[in-house]
Formats: sequence, C-alpha cells, structure tokens
Amino acid sequence: MINFDGINFDNLDAIGFLAICNEIEKMNIPDKNNASYQRMMARLDKREAELARGSFRGGGSDGLTTAAAKAHSDAFMNWMRKGSNENELRSLEINAGLSTVSDPDGGFLTPASIDQSIERLAVDSVAMRRLATVKTSKGEYSKPISKGGASGGWVSEMDDRDETDSPELNLFAPKFAEIYANPKCTQKLLDLSDFDIEAWLTEEISDTFIETEGTGFIAGDGVGKVHGIIDESKMIENSSWEYGKTGYVVSGNASLIDDPEVLVDLQHALKPVYRQNGVWLMNDNTAAKLRKIKDGDGNFIWRGGLLEGAPDILLGKPVEIDDNMPNIGADAYPVAFGDWKRAYTILDHISGIRLLRDPYSKKGWVYFYTTKRVAAGISNYQALKFLKISE
Repeated sequence: MINFDGINFDNLDAIGFLAICNEIEKMNIPDKNNASYQRMMARLDKREAELARGSFRGGGSDGLTTAAAKAHSDAFMNWMRKGSNENELRSLEINAGLSTVSDPDGGFLTPASIDQSIERLAVDSVAMRRLATVKTSKGEYSKPISKGGASGGWVSEMDDRDETDSPELNLFAPKFAEIYANPKCTQKLLDLSDFDIEAWLTEEISDTFIETEGTGFIAGDGVGKVHGIIDESKMIENSSWEYGKTGYVVSGNASLIDDPEVLVDLQHALKPVYRQNGVWLMNDNTAAKLRKIKDGDGNFIWRGGLLEGAPDILLGKPVEIDDNMPNIGADAYPVAFGDWKRAYTILDHISGIRLLRDPYSKKGWVYFYTTKRVAAGISNYQALKFLKISE
C-alpha cells in the first residue's frame, strides 16, 4: 500500500494543489479506508478550505516570500521587458507551483504579487465583489438550489410519520467567461531600468478588469460574459413572483423617488430571513436624491455613517454605491435591496491571470494581452428585490 503521509501540501498554491488532486484521481487505490489515505484526504480538505479563503501561494506568512516565488517574479519582469527568457520563465513558473504544464501559446501566469494587488483593487472598487459570495473554482461549477424546501411539521412520539415531499431543485451552474485587457507600452520605456513595470501593469490591468466586471455583475446578459443582477427577461412584479424570476416593487413616479413608503414596501418584499442581512444598492445619482427624502415627521430617512468608512444607513440598513446601477428613469431598476451573500455568487477560475507578450502588432510598441476567467449569476432569487420606476 502506498504511504501518503510523505506528501507535502503546505507550500502548494492553488494550481499546484489542483495538479496533486488530478494525479491522485488517476491512481489505482484499492483500499481507500487505509489510515494513511484517510489522513491525506483530511489534509487535502484542510488545504482546500484555506485556498477557498484566498490563502494562495503557500510558504511564508503572506505567501509571497518563498525563494521560488521571488525567482519567478524577477524572471517574469525581465521577460516583460525583453521577452528573451521564455524557457527559464516556464521552468520557474512550474517551480513556484503556479503551473504544471508547458503551454507557451497560453501565455504566462502573472506573479502572485500582481494577482493579489489586482484582487485588492477590485474589492475596493467593485461593490458586488464586496457584497456577493466569492469563490474559487477548479472548473465548471454547479450547485443544487432548493426552491422551497421539504415539507415537515410537528409529530407526537408514537404517531406515524408521513413521508416528506422531496424539495424541488434548481441547478445553479454559471458558465465561465473570459475578460481581457490589452495594455501597450513602448519598448523604449521598457528598456529604462527605473520604469516600475509591475506598478504600471497592475494599474492598467486593474482599471480594465474593474470596469468590465463592474458592468457585467450588474447588467451582463450571459452571452460571452457573466450574468448580472438585472435581466429584463426575468424581472416580474413581486405580487406574481415565482422562483427563477427577480421580483420588483413599482414606484409611482417616472422622474424621481419622493415617497419613502415605496422604499418600505421594497424592504418588506424581502422575507425576514433575508431582510436581516439586507443591503441597499444604487448609484450615486440615486443616492443623492434619496438623501433629500423626509418622513412624515420631517426627519431625513437617510443617515450618514457614524464612523469613518462606515456605510450610510437607509431605513436602518447599510447602503452600497455602484455607479453601474441605472439612473432613475421610466422602466429602470435604480434601487435593489438584498442579502447579497445569498443572492449572488462570483466564481474566479483557479488558473489565475495569464499574460501574452506581443511585440509584433505595432513596431516600437509591446502589447500585453492579459486574460482572466470569471463566472457569476444570481444563486438565490428569493434573496433580492428591485424598485422599478413606472412609465
């Protein structure tokens, strides 16, 4: 029997972890009740949980201090400037646990320092990345969602138990789509030793990825992109709501929201189990108008955050601003209220960010074609509601 105790998972990043899992799946293991195998599976489960929390790039307190990761980062920056050390970079990429295969046509994986800087900027700038559930996925993802739940009830100790109905399930299985950025830089600038190429690349990629993701998470139609929270084909008045549709409450004015009661109706359109974690979502123009609304006693219904960095409060619940949300206007959906952790799920593919160096398309310039795979969609239609402006 194979002794699995000697396998070290502690310094594996997400890609290396996936490679180990794939190799184990290929092995013929006749006795999976073996103690050594069971201990290994427990360690795998623990490492997978760490990776799911974002603890990538094993080794060191922040995952960026291993010698292999440093060597890869240095080689990557040199390659970006000159493009002349591809074989060395491929080898260092594998040594750093970023990749297990040679795939020159697929470009190179960016160093962890760039990945994590882009991730931090995205969380700061994209509201849905702060609000939604964000997971890392090894491949296509699916999760069964109960539309209502199994039946049940009280029963005495000696009474017969009726067989419970099986809950009707929906499958949440968003498809991965690819986003890209294609910044360019002159070769002359790349040749300057004091040019901070890592900071430049991080800023250029972040700006494009943030804008692309931000619009996609709100209004993406799922055609070559993610599914956003607003899909006209699935919007339905809340009184007629059914699972798989997104409920809305209608406002009575086509140019502004001037009645706090409609906001109360929207808040209570959400079931209490979701309302307790509810957060408002709107753009800054809508927020400016809602800040002026008063209740029947002349008090503003909007409250500013009491501490620096604390969210503003509307009807007792926090407000998030996302300028990708539509403005107030006829037939628009400018305000949403939901338990976003349960309502929306974002999946980042475990393969990370890849980059291709292109010095050929335009003489004197180098393009850096950068890609990332993301999937997203509404994972619980009961957990969010919208305000629709009437015609």
